[in-house]
Amino acid sequence: MTWNAVDISILNNNFGVLLSNVERQHLRNAEFRSLAHELWLKHNGLLIVRGADLELLTPNELFEWSSTFGNVENEIDSGRDFCKVENLPIIRIGNTLDDNNDSNAIFSEEFILTNKCEVQYNIQTRNPVWHTDGTFRKYPPIGSVFHCRQSPNSGGDTLFSDMHAGFDSLSEWNKKYLSTMEAVCSLAHHDKKINLTSPSYPVLTSRQRADNPPMRVPIILKHPVTGRNAIYGINSSTCAVVPMGQVIPQKKMDLFELEGIEDESVEIIRKLLPSLTAPQLTICWIWKKGDIVTWDNRSTLHAGTG
Repeated sequence: MTWNAVDISILNNNFGVLLSNVERQHLRNAEFRSLAHELWLKHNGLLIVRGADLELLTPNELFEWSSTFGNVENEIDSGRDFCKVENLPIIRIGNTLDDNNDSNAIFSEEFILTNKCEVQYNIQTRNPVWHTDGTFRKYPPIGSVFHCRQSPNSGGDTLFSDMHAGFDSLSEWNKKYLSTMEAVCSLAHHDKKINLTSPSYPVLTSRQRADNPPMRVPIILKHPVTGRNAIYGINSSTCAVVPMGQVIPQKKMDLFELEGIEDESVEIIRKLLPSLTAPQLTICWIWKKGDIVTWDNRSTLHAGTG
């Protein structure tokens, strides 16, 4: 098999790589998958495949391609079974409905991107909602894979930011200070916060809350494969930023988790977000049907748009 026709393009400085004219058979080839994994790491954790004849993958094909980048989990987070695809660890994200006119996908009201300037985080509006996936979990996923089955006529772009370059851009004082801090991340806080603006979004039951206690993750994460530092721990589940090991009283945690209130300490990282999402660090991806995007949660931030 040859892939001479495959085009390899670097998207923004060293961040992000686009493989174009990929054929379906490539995705099953071990040598091609090894190359894709190498490029993914080399270009700071963002790989996009746009196929010549890919069209739509089956759920099993998507599952198999995802295994290129690591072991694919079988776990679906609490409260998300309604949007699960077949019997696989794949969920729908969008505004689709089932035959009973009920939502069968994760949907939340996101701001609508009207110009490129709005890609950069705005402290006043707190948009876009830049984040890393799964920081509230005991074992956060190393990455995520999205496959576009339907693309809107406009909107729905996904934004990505390079957190290796983001770390490199920090002052030496900030690098040292942030290395002593950790984010307190709670799934209950995450879901309640989204529920406040999207009432159809489910919140955790008491049992689910007990099964998903808050987790602690470092603000500065050393990538376990490349050894490079990146900024981490930014998620809608982040309800506080504290010195490593500092205890938070349960009364405060109840406010965070049951009312969706965010501690003022999170401003430590919110104030950095405008510089971390500046044009030289970011990519705005406009989806086409069939696109497959894989990002590394350990070295990138991303955000959805309306």
